Amino acid sequence: MIHRWLPLVSLVFLALATGASAAPRPPVVSKPVPYDSVVPAVASAVPAPGVTYEIAAATTIYGADAGVRDLLARQLRRATGFTLPVAPTPAAGIALLLSGSFGDEGYQLDVTAGGITIRASAAAGLFNGVQTLRQLLPPSIEASGRQPGPWPVQGGRITDHPRFAYRGAMLDVARHFFPVAVVERYIDEISSYKINHLHLHLSDDQGWRIAVESWPRLATFGGRSAVDGDPGGYYTKADYQAVVAYAVARNVTVVPEIDMPGHVTAALAAYPELTCDGRSPPLYTGTEVGFSSLCTRASTETFVRDVLTELAALTPGPYLHIGGDETESTKPADYAAFMDRAQRIVADLGKTPMAWHEVVNAPLQPGAVAQYWGTTREHPALAASTAKVILSPAGRAYLDMKYDSGTGLGATWAGTIEADAAYDWNPGRYLDGVDESRVLGVEAPLWTETITTIGDIEHMAFPRLPAIAELGWSPWSTHDWPAFSRRLAAQGPRWHTLGLDYHQSPQVPWPPGS
Repeated sequence: MIHRWLPLVSLVFLALATGASAAPRPPVVSKPVPYDSVVPAVASAVPAPGVTYEIAAATTIYGADAGVRDLLARQLRRATGFTLPVAPTPAAGIALLLSGSFGDEGYQLDVTAGGITIRASAAAGLFNGVQTLRQLLPPSIEASGRQPGPWPVQGGRITDHPRFAYRGAMLDVARHFFPVAVVERYIDEISSYKINHLHLHLSDDQGWRIAVESWPRLATFGGRSAVDGDPGGYYTKADYQAVVAYAVARNVTVVPEIDMPGHVTAALAAYPELTCDGRSPPLYTGTEVGFSSLCTRASTETFVRDVLTELAALTPGPYLHIGGDETESTKPADYAAFMDRAQRIVADLGKTPMAWHEVVNAPLQPGAVAQYWGTTREHPALAASTAKVILSPAGRAYLDMKYDSGTGLGATWAGTIEADAAYDWNPGRYLDGVDESRVLGVEAPLWTETITTIGDIEHMAFPRLPAIAELGWSPWSTHDWPAFSRRLAAQGPRWHTLGLDYHQSPQVPWPPGS
């Protein structure tokens, strides 16, 4: 960046040498960000032309929810350098109020010349309103250090609420392990686009990633491996609780997954009694699927109950995900009986069972949720079931698919997915025979066979994750690819400021330097 200052430095020296007075530097002019730049698109926006509010040194922040208030204060203080004191009662500046009827996550944002007010019925709505406010400030607000400003916000009113209750991102920490700091950074990134669930894929053939006191070798031995022989790892209970707490503060519910009865080599390697022949397989570092299975005899239920009981005690959210996919090595009758028992255990623990869509081949517990990952728009058994559905169609929502043939990371078994393909589908009418009333929401999974760093995660998630986020949040009436591509382009400078390693899709008109 030094080269940008060389002309100014030269002018200063010239002025000193000639005795001339340096001309005063013109004030920085920053136009307010328009409402039609926000991602996800808001339900209703009415700008007030000519009206702005500027965050300044005298601005105070009042928050009815201390958690949301303090998060906002920390975010704004970093870039503005202002003290931004927290007021004990509503005051001029920024007010976060718990009032009105806006649903669980809706909010109303009002900007006048005298201040900013976000109203919501619950803390989740205040948090969502704050994410919109962040996008209405200049991209430099995302900087980690003080920036020159100014900090104007466009006047007007936004009223907003989600289309679907469940808006998720999945991170596979089994194929490659990611430490707590990486998971927390991803939570920051997804929550800024109003994603409200983080599905953690905690076990697979390649590794077991969560400590279980009653079966300690699951983590201490089964956690040693990863794809390509890379170092493994696992979360202690304290680690997992830290992630859960970090997520809760950002309106994100953690959904833990223990995949079974398939995808279990790491567990079998740790405990031979889980196999049918009593012999442990070696730890696995490849990427094939469908070859492993728990022995589905009655004694295996003790293992399932112990693991899920400990996990449920650590998880305040309503869901436990029990996998159930790609079980080619499990007999269909055994699969049905196993998944029936596993769902009952989850229900006995006071949680809602969630599983991949193959679970419809077993008896379903009331309220069970099936996550659809297929590549077609037809699944008669799922359509005929009573299950609520989360849509993660692999050819649209899988973030580990390559953008195009030139993408270095990722896979292509479900095709390639550019930004427009991730965006241009309707979750409410995607699966034949599944009405929108049965769709709980959407989720964007990121499998990590080829993913090893936070940069890899970000490159595959952005800009496609915001596309899935908009499908989950925004009313279908706002759906328009050209408009969305322009709003995506407006995110580029923010991601650049954050140091986020995103894919600069040629389909998006990114501004210069973003």
